[in-house]
Amino acid sequence: MEAVLPAGAIPVIKGSIDFIYSLKPYAEPTVCLVPAVFKAQVAALADQIGFDYDTLSYTLGLLLCYPLGMVMAALPYGKTKHLFSFLLGAFLLQFTLGVQWIHQLIASLTAYFLFLVLPRKVTKTVVPTFIVLYCVLGHLHRQFVNYLGWDLDFTGPHMVLTIKLYSIAWNLYDGECLAKGGKVSRATEKCSRFALKEMPSLLEFLGYTFCFSNVLAGPAYEFSIYKAAADGSLLYDSDGKPKGKIPSQIWPTLKALLISLTCMVLFVVGTGKFPILDPTDPQNNDPVFIAAGSGVSLVDGAPWHKRYAYQWLALFCVRFKYYFAWKNAEGANNIWYAGFEGFNDKGEAIGWENANNIDIFEFETAPNLKILSAAWNKKTSNWLTRYIYMRTGGSLAATYAMSAFWHGFYPGYYFFFLSMPLLTSCERIGRKKLSPRFSTGGKWSPWGITTIITTSFLIEYFIQPFQVLSWEWSVAVWSSHSYFGHILAVSFYVFCTLLPTPPSDKKKKA
Repeated sequence: MEAVLPAGAIPVIKGSIDFIYSLKPYAEPTVCLVPAVFKAQVAALADQIGFDYDTLSYTLGLLLCYPLGMVMAALPYGKTKHLFSFLLGAFLLQFTLGVQWIHQLIASLTAYFLFLVLPRKVTKTVVPTFIVLYCVLGHLHRQFVNYLGWDLDFTGPHMVLTIKLYSIAWNLYDGECLAKGGKVSRATEKCSRFALKEMPSLLEFLGYTFCFSNVLAGPAYEFSIYKAAADGSLLYDSDGKPKGKIPSQIWPTLKALLISLTCMVLFVVGTGKFPILDPTDPQNNDPVFIAAGSGVSLVDGAPWHKRYAYQWLALFCVRFKYYFAWKNAEGANNIWYAGFEGFNDKGEAIGWENANNIDIFEFETAPNLKILSAAWNKKTSNWLTRYIYMRTGGSLAATYAMSAFWHGFYPGYYFFFLSMPLLTSCERIGRKKLSPRFSTGGKWSPWGITTIITTSFLIEYFIQPFQVLSWEWSVAVWSSHSYFGHILAVSFYVFCTLLPTPPSDKKKKA
């Protein structure tokens, strides 16, 4: 990291970091919710089973959300649930992050103060700017002090918090615009069901930003969803009568838990057999994709089909880490009905999509980039769509840029995100020029299967830098494949541009 920075900037950065670290003694007493004996037992267990402490504590933190969710479901609605959500979220952060939990508290309280003292037309810009900048500095700090390291720190939960605070800023602005009446923007109108007409109380606010069932891994659903589940208005009307036949949460919870545990096993077994990074020293040694002696790299003389098949399998297996975390969180939210969507006007249950962050089968069999993106990290996609894409007049550049900043500043992220507009353009022109000619039988028709295979084949090429992260490794991986993905995408776009546009069905009928 220091190699790419101006020499004069390094002492300033180190001095700033040292100053922040000097405040650690003042923050350490705030870690008061986790008994020392509890940490000691977890450390001993980690030694016994061969796990590092961070991995084990994070996994246990995710699984603890289930018994905590059972308690949450049994508590009285209102202040008691909000207090429990806040305190147990703080407990999980202290358990997994130690003193770094303080960042969640500082950012939340600062944002709340800004909401109290500034007008909504200002906070819709100031609060998102503040929380994104906080997130950005966290990522830069991590890369400066531990480049390519995988140690657990506050940036993961802070990414979830960024979505929450960014969204609330616009929710409050939309609520004010709607309350004034008159013409509102199209974005405000579309997001009206999430609008907030009044400022949440501090306890409600902290209950949401620290919500135990999504504080570690998301999904960051809207404040209105959290509040409805916590105050009972999701299930009951103002008279205390059920809005419909309340469904059991047992199967939605159990199903998500079983899927998550299955995904955890598949991740451990799969990445053990098809690792991406060198298991002995992932931070310094070349990834298996490009390392000499791995048997599946270009320098080893491995044939292209063998190298690409290995990478496809390795990337497939590593995704189960995300599937485990997201499905685990889905079940933890469902157990206290935060994942339940409520009832329609007829009193019929709608479904359990509020906390569903991944449609695994839809993602793995996506016939195009649009469906693939919609199935992956769904609540983050909602945030990017509602509060960046729609608020910037449909700017793909702004949306992809925000997604990249949100993830961090490793070059691999930008290799991937800067390639996505090219793929998006190919998809749009392909849908315009080719789909009318061949798409006649749905997803599982010959054309549909062709698009599924093509999407999977190409996306695994473009996503490789996202996993290896560094500039050198990203270039090495793509160059080992002669940049065929980019060449195919550009060739496809040029070819489709030259094709005549088929007449639409309306024109045919006319």
